Amino acid sequence: MPAPILIFGGSGGVGAAVAEALVARGQPVHLAARDEGRLRGVAERIGAGFTVADVEDPAAIRRAVDEAVGAGTALQGLCYAVGTITLKPLGRLTDADFERDFRINALGAARAVQAALPALKQAEGTASVLFFSTVAVAQGFAAHASVSMAKGAVEGLTRALAAELAPKIRVNAIAPSLTRTAMAAPLVASETMATAIGQLHALQRLGTPADIAPLAALLLGADAGWISGQIIGVDGGRATLRTKG
Repeated sequence: MPAPILIFGGSGGVGAAVAEALVARGQPVHLAARDEGRLRGVAERIGAGFTVADVEDPAAIRRAVDEAVGAGTALQGLCYAVGTITLKPLGRLTDADFERDFRINALGAARAVQAALPALKQAEGTASVLFFSTVAVAQGFAAHASVSMAKGAVEGLTRALAAELAPKIRVNAIAPSLTRTAMAAPLVASETMATAIGQLHALQRLGTPADIAPLAALLLGADAGWISGQIIGVDGGRATLRTKG
């Protein structure tokens, strides 16, 4: 049995979709999230272990790593699929907003790698780390100052760790556009609004977790063994394409 991949944020949305894609490939996973009910449901459905953990608690992150490793010594990979969507004009953002976005998106990612590093170094072959950014780092969007700062830090962390941990551990990030998840539900509660936002994309729709999971599974696996230090958009063309004047 191969060593597991630990997925933070595995209770739903993108994290759960990534877990399902990995399990379908025969890769064992261990899930960590703070919502025990949702987490247990996903874990039971796909046959995964799980740890109830809040990424703002360093001790909980370390516990998730220990329980993922179990009786073994290695992790084959780490997927940090945790994020926030704080959308406010600059004048309405507070220090608490900025600090929470940074803690959850960037500091949590760094803490997760720190905790998992000894186990990742014990992986057979090359281990893999995957983070998640946002198209809003590459594209300037109004009311995105806090989340763009935090995810910009994630992109910097991706490249820094890819250099530092090579060649034993690969590090990449995916930068999606707006995706239909529970976290994004308030933004797309109106189907009229969802359609309007979707039409801003060259591919004329919003994303889904199923659009993102196949690439995530690839990047976490051996087939992507020569890919590291990359920020890859899965965004319906939003970052680079304009089909209307």
